[in-house]
Amino acid sequence: MMQWIAPIAFILAGLLAGIIGEKVIFKKLQKFVANKRIAGGEIIFHSLHRMTFIWFVLGGFFWAILSSPLKPDIAIVMQKILTIALLYSVTLFLARLTAGFVNLFIRRAEGVPTSLISNLAKIVVLILGTLILLQTVGVQITPIVTTLGIGGLAVGLALQDTLANLFSGFYLIISKQVRTGDYVKLDGGHEGYVTDITWRNTTIKEISNNVIIVPNSKLASAIFTNYHLPVKEITLTMDVGVSYDSDLEQVERVTVEVAKEVMQEIAPQLMLNEPHIRFHTFGDFSIDFRIYMRVNEYFDQRIGKHIFIKKLHKRYQQEGIQIPFPIRDIYMQDNLNKNQV
Repeated sequence: MMQWIAPIAFILAGLLAGIIGEKVIFKKLQKFVANKRIAGGEIIFHSLHRMTFIWFVLGGFFWAILSSPLKPDIAIVMQKILTIALLYSVTLFLARLTAGFVNLFIRRAEGVPTSLISNLAKIVVLILGTLILLQTVGVQITPIVTTLGIGGLAVGLALQDTLANLFSGFYLIISKQVRTGDYVKLDGGHEGYVTDITWRNTTIKEISNNVIIVPNSKLASAIFTNYHLPVKEITLTMDVGVSYDSDLEQVERVTVEVAKEVMQEIAPQLMLNEPHIRFHTFGDFSIDFRIYMRVNEYFDQRIGKHIFIKKLHKRYQQEGIQIPFPIRDIYMQDNLNKNQV
């Protein structure tokens, strides 16, 4: 019985060290890195979550096996099991780490990451880690790779739609026709912000917070408008009509001044692109023109129109400029009626 005291002590020491390391030391280091804002620190600590506890426990069991009176063949089997667990945990850590840094790189390059690329990087690392693990424990991986290659053909034929969505997702990302964060409008009328591109579908979030799920293959072949390409800034246009009695020079001056006020409020960085109007139609009851002004992105058109209408209506009242109601003049010919009598 005395000979099992040391192994049990090593196991308990590993458990205790794992708990202390995870609950105390790990959290303090995480707060320190967060306060210092070290680049990539959050990714590293997220990848290490629960790993320090596992590694300390595995270390305790390893030393317990070395100090235990187990038979050599049993000890070798136990050591192989611990080696497999250690290599798998390291592989999982590296997979998390790779996916995190891929996301960070894409976020810095494109603004918003896509889960398709990060998940692919994680899967590649897991596959490579698994093959290395099998090779380490003495399993020949060449037959496995050959079998997977032959089986992949059958799987590919059975999963044609899935593979079509997968490669369409890669096409969308590589071509940069659609990026996460872009505001798109589909040919069916649905519109919203692209929130993610996965291995199977693209998620679009509407302004009403509803989510539209579009298969990647459908989106790749669809006709859609991307309001964030080539740039996010777009031109807001509105049609306005004034009465025929209006001084058009005054109308142009006042309208442009109001448009400048609106731009200064919602898009001051775009003031170099001055707003302007263009008269285009002698209507039935008004002279019609169109106002052009720049806003930061597609969604800003709503607030821009809201503010512009309020300010323009108030300013027109102050300046005596009329926006006429629809009017029809009807002329009656009395002589025609008398002749008919």
